[in-house]
Amino acid sequence: MAIRDGSVRGRGASDEETDTGGGARPLIRRNDYSVLEPPPLGEWDPVLGVSVVIPAYGGQEKLDLTLASLAAQSYPAGLTEVVVVDDGSEPPLVLPPIRPEHTRLLVASARGWGPGHAVREGVAASEAPVVLRLDADMVVGREHVEAQMRWHHLADYLAVMGGFSATDVPAATLDPGVVRERVGRGEAADLLGEGEAALGWITDLLEATDGLRSAGHRAWEVFTGATASLRRDLFEAAAGTAPDPVMGEDSVLGYRLAQRGAVFVPEHAAGGWHLGTPTTERRGAEAARFARPFTENRVPRKYTRRRAPGRTWEVPFTDVVVDTTGRRFGDVAETVDGLLSGDTADIRIRLVGEWSLVTPGRHAVLDDPAADVRLVHECYRCEPRVEFVQAAPDADPDVPFRLLVSPGVRPRPGAVRALTGAAEREGAGLVRVRGAHAHRPEALRLERTAAFARARHLGADAVERDAVVAAVWGVHVMDRGEVLRESGVGGAGPPADWEKQLSDAEAKRDRWRAESDRWERRIRALTRGRLARLLLGRRAG
Repeated sequence: MAIRDGSVRGRGASDEETDTGGGARPLIRRNDYSVLEPPPLGEWDPVLGVSVVIPAYGGQEKLDLTLASLAAQSYPAGLTEVVVVDDGSEPPLVLPPIRPEHTRLLVASARGWGPGHAVREGVAASEAPVVLRLDADMVVGREHVEAQMRWHHLADYLAVMGGFSATDVPAATLDPGVVRERVGRGEAADLLGEGEAALGWITDLLEATDGLRSAGHRAWEVFTGATASLRRDLFEAAAGTAPDPVMGEDSVLGYRLAQRGAVFVPEHAAGGWHLGTPTTERRGAEAARFARPFTENRVPRKYTRRRAPGRTWEVPFTDVVVDTTGRRFGDVAETVDGLLSGDTADIRIRLVGEWSLVTPGRHAVLDDPAADVRLVHECYRCEPRVEFVQAAPDADPDVPFRLLVSPGVRPRPGAVRALTGAAEREGAGLVRVRGAHAHRPEALRLERTAAFARARHLGADAVERDAVVAAVWGVHVMDRGEVLRESGVGGAGPPADWEKQLSDAEAKRDRWRAESDRWERRIRALTRGRLARLLLGRRAG
């Protein structure tokens, strides 16, 4: 079935108010989605297709009820497809008679397992521009899909999340036909009860942040896989191809969405009932214990990772880029050693340079034009936190921050902590350091990856990017003394070639001392020491 894209018009809307639905990109500051005004439910004409992807493992009774509730949705059936992905159930799952019109059942491939793997395969097999992930043990209200979908017609970089409560009504006592009928009449609560609020910490965070509007970089923390929707392009960019952890994969996906510039919108009208208490509530401590190592390796912001001293992880907290091209070894070493010996171990340093010049064959030694390149390479080739690259790499989308540093800059031991701490405290997308270098205004800058990803998504080119980041996240400026060690006159720092100047001066001193000793020996030999004793006596006087 072809699920097509189109446009949306609120009832009575003018042409100027109509959005194409193909990729609206209004400017949203941080996570404050207040600039968006979704149309009232039932009073607009949707056109975006949606693929509802349901990962399932066993639980045929509950799946039947989930599909029954989806068969009674207010969102047009012609714009909806449902893909159920059986993740190796025994006995295999089957599609029940009561289900949405366009529903398919797939069996997950043996290339992986777990809900993350099943969702990826379901998305790959579907085609609508919006993907809605739904758990296989959920009964959703009549307007559940419509309530989420109205947001996606307004902006193409949203992650919209539905809500749910846990019902203790046994699935075995519910008839799919009755569920479809009650959901269709808006009477599901009469059948399932009000339910018990699930995941109370999410409710607390929503209340504390005005529905995530003031949550800033923390908005992704409430993302769960029970019910959430986003544009297909955004999902594919964030999900990637690497295997997901079998527990906590939704937290990993939420974090990766945030890193790619997503805005998170909780939609209270997209309600539902979880059939039974979720495992993360029923066995919360055990679930957290199991998920923690897998999540921490992939999500630098989770748990107490930043307080674990001396550790490195799969995804570092900060990427550092140092362009060594044409720079002296001493300048590079001063900067890189300062970063490696600092109090933040959770970094990865990428040295940009002409590493192809480091060849194994015979070459000049002291007069080698590539001597500095060879020295830098030899100095850091065994350091696990250092990588050698030929050109400046694009920002790693999974790393929260990117620090650009010029050789010769002398970071304090707490420089990385101070920079990232200021970015977090101020909510800034870019942190600059005033007077970081006398001759290089941008010798040191910290970029928030999520902010620059959103700027690129909004269409900003390289020239405009800083200005757009300032608009969507803000810029913070620090004094150099907060980050760098002071030296030189007026705090401007030593000359870039100070080591060469010192070495030349010491060599000149040694030459003059040797010349003086040579003349003294000649004078002693010619005068048998008398003139030398006279001259030396006068000098002493």
